[in-house]
Amino acid sequence: MSQKTVSATWLGHSSFLFTSPEGVRVVVDPFLANNPACPEAFKSLDRADLVLVTHGHYDHVAEAERLAKTGGALVIGIFEVCQWLAQRGVERTSGMNKGGSQVARGIRVTMTQALHSSGFVNEDGSITYLGEAAGFVVEFENGYRLYHAGDTGVFGDMALIGELYAPQTAFLPIGDHFTMGPREAAKACELLKAPQVVPMHFGTFPVLTGTVAALRALVEPKGVRVLELTPGETVQLG
Repeated sequence: MSQKTVSATWLGHSSFLFTSPEGVRVVVDPFLANNPACPEAFKSLDRADLVLVTHGHYDHVAEAERLAKTGGALVIGIFEVCQWLAQRGVERTSGMNKGGSQVARGIRVTMTQALHSSGFVNEDGSITYLGEAAGFVVEFENGYRLYHAGDTGVFGDMALIGELYAPQTAFLPIGDHFTMGPREAAKACELLKAPQVVPMHFGTFPVLTGTVAALRALVEPKGVRVLELTPGETVQLG
């Protein structure tokens, strides 16, 4: 079913469900069943067309395998994450690397830099290295572009992301400790020059202490709109 705009549903933490103007369902960083911020109605989400994984930490890749196997989703991520999922029986992956782009289901996905680690903790406590962390610029069929930064600190080349891709909405972590806090996210907004920001990766666990109010106080006086979502809420972008 076609619609004029891109819809975004926050599933808690860094997980989002985007529905494109042509009805393509894109899930980014699926962390659902064990996500304390994910509403019950979405914990068993079983259908996606594309799954984008920014890095290999459990709280970003947890449901990628299930969505691929039960819903037939194509998983897009950095090469090592996709190879690891393929070894776990995922049949449809499309590995890529930073700076590259690909088009899937009419949606253009570009992988960007991120400053973070990436590895999966196994049951025995060992860690499987899964390449480097990344972000994504996603351009939908109607030309709407968003930037999902994944887990990252602020970095100067966010200015290049703004210059090259001009995302209309930036999805930025603000929780601090493992990622940017509000102060650094405010600088990211300045570098990206995106008119709208959606805060994410905050409040899920006690250690993630950054707040939307702190970000709002820093960026709204400079003309950046803060779109504050509650888990399970759906909004139209554009």
